[in-house]
Amino acid sequence: MNNLYLTPISQTFSHEKIEDIPGRVAAAMQQSAVEFLPGTRIAIAVGSRGISHLPLIVRAVVDYLKSRDVQCFIVPAMGSHGGASAEGQREVLTSLGVTEASIGVPIRSSMQVIELPRGLLEFPVYQDQIAHEADGIIVINRIKAHTDFMGEIESGLAKMCVIGLGKHKQALTMHRFGVKGLRDYIPVAAEQILQTSKILLGIGLVENAYDETMRIEAIRPEAILREEKELLKLSRSCMPSLPVDTLDLLILDQMGKDISGTGMDPNIIGRRMIAGETDLPRPVISRLIVCGLSEQSHGNALGMGMADFITRRLHDAIDFHATNENTLTSTFIERGRVPIIAETDRLAVEYAMRTWGSIQPEGARIIRAENTLHIDRLYVSNAVLDKIRDRSDITVTGDPVAQFTEDGWLTPFRGNR
Repeated sequence: MNNLYLTPISQTFSHEKIEDIPGRVAAAMQQSAVEFLPGTRIAIAVGSRGISHLPLIVRAVVDYLKSRDVQCFIVPAMGSHGGASAEGQREVLTSLGVTEASIGVPIRSSMQVIELPRGLLEFPVYQDQIAHEADGIIVINRIKAHTDFMGEIESGLAKMCVIGLGKHKQALTMHRFGVKGLRDYIPVAAEQILQTSKILLGIGLVENAYDETMRIEAIRPEAILREEKELLKLSRSCMPSLPVDTLDLLILDQMGKDISGTGMDPNIIGRRMIAGETDLPRPVISRLIVCGLSEQSHGNALGMGMADFITRRLHDAIDFHATNENTLTSTFIERGRVPIIAETDRLAVEYAMRTWGSIQPEGARIIRAENTLHIDRLYVSNAVLDKIRDRSDITVTGDPVAQFTEDGWLTPFRGNR
């Protein structure tokens, strides 16, 4: 193969977003009718995900509480992230722009937990000791589809109440049940925690396809599980997706922990790679190539096992200790397996073509994306373009472009962020 020519396109998603984020936070907290008494101590639980405008949202919550003479502080609520250490979790918050200087309140980080009454649960439930000793807790999290399973409750406030505030000890407890622990046990554990601890409010966030904040709700504890189900439906309806449901080849320039907790989002690629769990119904992708690992991953290549081929460049960037630890903690070991390694990007594509069987390259359905987080700009083959060119949400932004340099590496992604 001398080269591969693909046409650049853009696809448009809904741009609905909140313009005045601090104003909406204050209004939502006011509408919740939760009374915060002067002089009380409130812990604000903040997680490890790169949520849009996170420092602004946290600061808005703090400002609302301060206006009522409430003493507040931040606790990291991120399970075992940050190396399962107090300082590591503080550093994660710093990397997200949440610091004592930026928010204006102390950050109290600890891995110490207390055990809450478990009721009829078959397993223990824990909570950050510092948060538990406060007069109340506010939990902040984005509500979105989970990368490991589908259910009425996925990634959001319930998970933050259970695994986030339960720290490393709760993370280990839930993960030993595999997918069942996430899909089936988090909702019932959250219900028990909401009934037996001092969680006063959940700040639920929904983002649009461009990672912009489009919904902010302040939810009382008795309504968190019910409202989260509805917000998850909204989040799903706004999720970006590839423009076709069937592909012969998807080329991703990068995977990484800053892109998805699994390196690449299973909801975009249609693959979960978890033993005993079915893949998503769409998209169906015959071959998947990943060419690089983001610097922000610091060598953690969890999720590479979902690919069919990777490049030597990606392989050499892997920190196998970090990758193995993350993979083993998740228990989904298939995702940590090393795919077939190609010395160059072009060779990876040639490997994929050799395994296509009777498909001719000129008729192959191929898409190249920067990563699974940014799929509004893509390169597509003629076979894909023929199916989508008349859609109102698709714009052809240029002529076909050669994808490889003379040395066999991908050319820079046009419109790179």
